[in-house]
Amino acid sequence: MNLNNITSLVSEPSTSKNILTSDVELTGTLKFDTEMIFDGKLDGEIISEGTLILGKNATVKGEVRTKSVTIHGTVNGNVTVQERCELKSNAELLGDLKAMRIIIEEGATFIGHSEVTPNRNAAQFAPRSSSAARTEEEA
Repeated sequence: MNLNNITSLVSEPSTSKNILTSDVELTGTLKFDTEMIFDGKLDGEIISEGTLILGKNATVKGEVRTKSVTIHGTVNGNVTVQERCELKSNAELLGDLKAMRIIIEEGATFIGHSEVTPNRNAAQFAPRSSSAARTEEEA
């Protein structure tokens, strides 16, 4: 992934990508709406309802909370995503991970706990014995 060759961005807000390259260093909270490609250093947190791509030079010390994330670089903190988290072969995640789907490529480093929370409707969690007991009581 070579972010240095990117020369233009789409100007429409619904399809725009935010790009912060490897020479960016931030402290604090990074927020965005749609899509972010981040390849710099951040000491803080990332919060978004959008899609995040952390480049191979990215280093994040803090929490990541987004809709989905693809990690090529390093995260030292917890990652919570609504949908999908993908750890690429050179990724390092030191922290807990919570997602609906998790993809970990061979070679990735993940030290922490994971929680997979697939999207299920309430009917799937209803115990069968409870409904059978109600049926017997009603009869």
